Amino acid sequence: MQLWEIICIVAALLVGGAIGVFAGIAIRKSTAEKEIGSAEEEARRIVAEAMKNAEAKKKEIVLEGKDEVHRFRNESEKELADRRKEVQRQERRIQQKEETLDRKLDNMERKEEKVAKKLKEAEGKLEEVETLKKSQFEMLEKISGYTAEQAKSYLLSQLEDELSHEKSMKIMEYTEQLKDEADEKARNIISLAIQRLAAEQVAEATISVVPLPNDEMKGRIIGREGRNIRAIETLTGVDLIIDDTPEAITLSCFEPVRREIARIALERLISDGRIHPARIEETVEKARRDVDAKIKHDGERAVLEAGVNNVHPEIVKLIGRLTYRTSYGQNVLNHSLEVAYLAGMMASELGLDPTVARRAGLLHDIGKAVDHELEGTHIQLGVDIARKYKESDAVIHAIHAHHGDVEAKTVVACLVQAADALSAARPGARRENVENYIKRLQKLEEVASSFSGVERTFAIQAGREVRVMVKPEVVGDERMVPLAREICKKIEEELEYPGQIKVNIIRESRASDYAK
Repeated sequence: MQLWEIICIVAALLVGGAIGVFAGIAIRKSTAEKEIGSAEEEARRIVAEAMKNAEAKKKEIVLEGKDEVHRFRNESEKELADRRKEVQRQERRIQQKEETLDRKLDNMERKEEKVAKKLKEAEGKLEEVETLKKSQFEMLEKISGYTAEQAKSYLLSQLEDELSHEKSMKIMEYTEQLKDEADEKARNIISLAIQRLAAEQVAEATISVVPLPNDEMKGRIIGREGRNIRAIETLTGVDLIIDDTPEAITLSCFEPVRREIARIALERLISDGRIHPARIEETVEKARRDVDAKIKHDGERAVLEAGVNNVHPEIVKLIGRLTYRTSYGQNVLNHSLEVAYLAGMMASELGLDPTVARRAGLLHDIGKAVDHELEGTHIQLGVDIARKYKESDAVIHAIHAHHGDVEAKTVVACLVQAADALSAARPGARRENVENYIKRLQKLEEVASSFSGVERTFAIQAGREVRVMVKPEVVGDERMVPLAREICKKIEEELEYPGQIKVNIIRESRASDYAK
C-alpha cells in the first residue's frame, strides 16, 4: 500500500472521529439545555408554591398575634383597673391620716401655747422665789455671822460628829446587851479544856517568874494609877501578872524574845530601885540591846559547835534568834544543831564531805527566825535568806527539800531530810499543842495589826486578850469603839479559839520637850 493511501486513511479516520465527537457534544448540549429548562421551570414552581405557603403562614401568624395582643390588652386593662382601685384606697387612707395629723397638730399647738404660758408663769415665780431666797440667805448670814459655805461646812461637821457619837453609843449598847446574853448562855455551855500536859508545856513556854525582895516592890512596879506597869507592858508587849504570889511577879508572853527583854529590864529596875516611865523606857532599850548581843553570841557559839566556817554575820544573828524559837515545843536552835550533827555523821559514814552536810543541817530551819515577821513559809524564807547571803546551791537545795516541797536531788538533801526526821521523832522531843498555841497567838496579833491606824499589837493573857496600841493622830476617841468591834468581828471570822478574847484598844498622846 502506498504512503498516500495510508495518509488518506488516517486522515479519513481523524475526520470521522472529529465528526463523531462534535456530533456527541451537540447531542449532550441539547440534552443539557432541555434538563436546565425543566429545572428552571421546577424551581419557579417550587418558589411560587413556597411563596404561597409563606403568605398563608404569615396570615395565620398575624391572626395569632392579634389574638395574643387582644388577650394581653384585656389583662393589662384589668390589672390597671385593680391598681387604680388600690391607689384610690391608699389615697383615701393617706387623706384620713393627713386629717388625723392635722387635728393632732392643732391639739399640739394649743398644748404648746398652754405649756409656754405655764413656763412663763413658772419663770416668773422662780425669779420671785430666787429673789426671796437670796434675801433670806442674806438675812440668815447677817443673823448667824456665817457665809453659806461656812454654814454648810459647820452643819456637815456637826452631823458627822453626831453620827459618829450615835454609832459608838449604839455599838456600846448592843455590846453590853450581847455580853449579858453571852454570860447567861455561857452558864449552860461546857467550855473546852486543855489537857494537863499541854497546859504545863504552855506555861513553861510562855511565862517567866521574876523574884522580888519584898511585897512592897509590887506597889512601886504598879506605880501611881498604874502608870509604871502600863509603861512596861506597852514598851515590851508582855503581860505582867501581879497576884497574891509572895515576892514574885509573873511575866506572860508567847514571844520568848519579848519576854526575855521584859525579864531583864524588870530585874534591873528592881535592883536599881528607880521605877518611873522614863527610867523604864531607858532600861527596856538597854535590855533589848543586851538580848541582841546574846543572840549574836548564841549564833557564834552554834556555828562554832557545828564546825561551820565563813558564815555571813547576818546569818549568824538569825541562827542566834533561833534560841528563842520553838517548834512543837522543841527549841529550834538545839534541833538545828542536832540535825547538823546527824547529817555530818551520816555523810562521814557514806564517805562524803561532812562539812556541807553540817552546814545544810544547821541552816535548814533558818527561815523560822523571821517567819513571824515576813510573809511566807519558813522553807521559802530560808531559801531566800540563803540566796541573799550567797550560800552554795547544795545548801539552798537541802533547805528547799527538807520537808519534801521539792524532790531531793542530792545526797546532802536526803541526809538533811533524814536527820530532821530523826531529831523531831525522838520521844518527847516535840509537843504539837504548844506549836498550835504559839501560831494562834501570832495569828491573833496579825489580825489585829491589819487595821489602819494600828501601831502595835500584843497578845497577852495566854491569848485571852489582845492589846492594840493605836496612833492618836489617826484614830480618834469616837473611832475606838467601832474599831474594837471590827477587830472582834475579823477575829471571829478568821480564828478558831476556846472561850472568848478581849480586845483592848489603847490610845495615848504624848508630848515631850528638852530644857536647854
